Amino acid sequence: MTNTTPALPADLLDRALRDRGVDRFAGVPCSYFAGLIPLLEQDGRYVACANEGAAFATACGFSLAGTPGAVLLQNSGLGNLVNPLTSLSAPYDIGVLMFVSHRGDPDGPSDEPQHRLMGAATVPLLDALQVPNWQLSPNPDELGTTLDAALDAVRAGRTAALVVPRGVMAKPAPAEEIPETSQRPGTEDVVAALGALLRDELVVSTTGFTSRWLFAGADRPGNFYMQGSMGHALSLGLGLALSRTDRRVFVLDGDGACLMHMGALGTVGAQHPGNLVHVVLDNQQYESTGGQPTAGARTRFEDVARASGYRWGGRVTSLSDLKPVLEHVGSQPGPALLVIETTAGAGAAPPRATASLEPDAIRARFMTEAAG
Repeated sequence: MTNTTPALPADLLDRALRDRGVDRFAGVPCSYFAGLIPLLEQDGRYVACANEGAAFATACGFSLAGTPGAVLLQNSGLGNLVNPLTSLSAPYDIGVLMFVSHRGDPDGPSDEPQHRLMGAATVPLLDALQVPNWQLSPNPDELGTTLDAALDAVRAGRTAALVVPRGVMAKPAPAEEIPETSQRPGTEDVVAALGALLRDELVVSTTGFTSRWLFAGADRPGNFYMQGSMGHALSLGLGLALSRTDRRVFVLDGDGACLMHMGALGTVGAQHPGNLVHVVLDNQQYESTGGQPTAGARTRFEDVARASGYRWGGRVTSLSDLKPVLEHVGSQPGPALLVIETTAGAGAAPPRATASLEPDAIRARFMTEAAG
């Protein structure tokens, strides 16, 4: 999609929705909505959920209470909500309004490889699921008509979707620079320190900035950089650890990603792989989508891990503690979970690994290393 119309201001969309009785939202953030989410957070109208299925079910709860619930999500997360869409919303006639960003839009600018398949499938998938959908236009004159049509479907008990291409929503104004007072290390510094300590371990790094920093500072064939598949790094690492019991496997996770499919901790605890080390970089935000807070500010991942059957769980808050703790973890059987408190990185993150390597090249060299 290309257009010369100025982007739609977030406050204009917010007012139009409130005028139509839509003032409760749930979601998992996307940078396309980076201007809208802060407006909703200001007065408690947005619930940050662990995954899109949970967000959709929360919005169904809003609708059951009498006012239309709305969901904000990236199209890559559509798969996470197919079950509540088809088995909760549809049979019970609970209408929900979805705002779905359209990454990988085949009619739009080129995008990252992990977005291409879902980008092409987004509208056909909505059609196959019998979800009426409209493309949101940046033209304010078309906004009311589009919202009214979608909300007519919602109030009739159907879920409706507004598909949002890149550039339709206005970006937020640059945030005021606030001096960092936390003593916690930056994500890039932690990843660099971890990279310096790696030897022959197999490493799976989660989507977002973690993989970018690892690729930029400590690239090696034994690193598998996940782009997309948010929340599944631990399960991928579990499969590796169970298959290669002679190799130590590190999973570099984020707090938002770990929250998204936290049930994987229970699976790891049940399988008890002695060679698995799960590292959660906890900055309490979705850094790569604009710094929106995660739902896990009060979550003690190490406590959840121990309760799930991990042999060890702990936390560090400084780089000076990292090496001795990892040496301790490495001297005993796992699974182990280490939480490292971090702050957002300074400045722009480096490019993704796929700016230099195609996904199949990353896979091929990793498989060669894992077979060694």
